[in-house]
Amino acid sequence: MAKVVLITGISSGFGKAISELLASDGYSVYGISRRQKEDFTGKIKLLQADVTDVPSIKNAVAALLTREGRVDILINNAGMGITGSIEDSTQEDIELQMNTNFMGYVNMIQAVLPAMRAQGGATIVNVSSIGGLMGLPYQGFYAASKFAVEGLSESLRMELLPYKVKVVVIQPGDFYTSFTANRKPTNTKDTAYSDQFKKTLSLIEKDEKGGLKPEFLARKLSKILKKKNPCHSYIIATLEQKFAVVLKRILPGSLFSSILSSHYGIK
Repeated sequence: MAKVVLITGISSGFGKAISELLASDGYSVYGISRRQKEDFTGKIKLLQADVTDVPSIKNAVAALLTREGRVDILINNAGMGITGSIEDSTQEDIELQMNTNFMGYVNMIQAVLPAMRAQGGATIVNVSSIGGLMGLPYQGFYAASKFAVEGLSESLRMELLPYKVKVVVIQPGDFYTSFTANRKPTNTKDTAYSDQFKKTLSLIEKDEKGGLKPEFLARKLSKILKKKNPCHSYIIATLEQKFAVVLKRILPGSLFSSILSSHYGIK
């Protein structure tokens, strides 16, 4: 029997690459998107819902369970990013960031857990980021949302241990996806941060546009899902970015902050 996968944010980037690869691997793949799309293989079953809208999520999960009777893997992937200084960020921007990247994960987890516990085992994959391991300039609330995902996953993993539900976190580095073009900038025009923000944002976008392709992450995740006992977390990035995570762990905070600030052109 094919394992049933439910993945959010399948319209582009990681979600599209993951859903297409898993469908070709023989999984029964259901994808959640806010808009119906017609450019997907027929092997992927689309569920229209918004991860920030709890009733729509409950309806989508109920429809899946009616058809399949179980959900073996949840991949929390839907997300977005805002950029700008913390001082200039509006309440509306902050809530959008946290509601999508954090509460969206919570909403999905709460919707699938009753079925996962009842069936006696499953896997939850939360897509975090290297930005969930280190604060990034002018991406403060994006980093905060991913730090929150890290903490949520650690707690959830212990709570679900008696029910044989595994929790895996993947932490991508820079990838070239539509995330870059879809990022929402805050209003930093004519503020104290304007010049530095433009300089740093250009470096951020350069890193992303030169990053890995989403298919690379999809292949890595496919291998992780086949493991009987997967690790708690996986950094999926270039060697340079993995090394940066190691430096974050071993260097004094002030020294690592200086290195990271220099990388983003902040003096």
